[in-house]
Amino acid sequence: MSSWLASNNLYSVLCLEKLGNKLNFTNTTERVRDIWRTLRPLREVWLKVGLEKLESHEEVAIKALLDSGATDLFMDTTFTKEKGFKMEKLKKPLLVRNVDGTTNAGGAITHQVEYNMFFKGHVERAKMDICNLEKTKLILGMP
Repeated sequence: MSSWLASNNLYSVLCLEKLGNKLNFTNTTERVRDIWRTLRPLREVWLKVGLEKLESHEEVAIKALLDSGATDLFMDTTFTKEKGFKMEKLKKPLLVRNVDGTTNAGGAITHQVEYNMFFKGHVERAKMDICNLEKTKLILGMP
């Protein structure tokens, strides 16, 4: 990427030059989920969404980070447990990496949550991977 493009691209999701050799895309045998986040976001996009638990139909309103650089939908482990979402164990754990290429402190993804999500009249059933997101409760990436 030319330096002019990198410095003038207001919509870039990830500045790969900043990561250097920390990224390793050569190992394609492992199942991996990446929580890519903009290194220095110009602004963050937060959406107020509703989540409905499938078993109890209880609704939870939450602000979710919209991040087109994330490779899936993610829910924080602590938030999942506090709100009582029913977690489904995965057949195989998924390695999860942070934006800087390091392994997530919470370890591999071992569970998912299935739910209905509501946003401005739109309803969609989806599954979200459960992992350690620290301050963020939900990340809506591009699965």
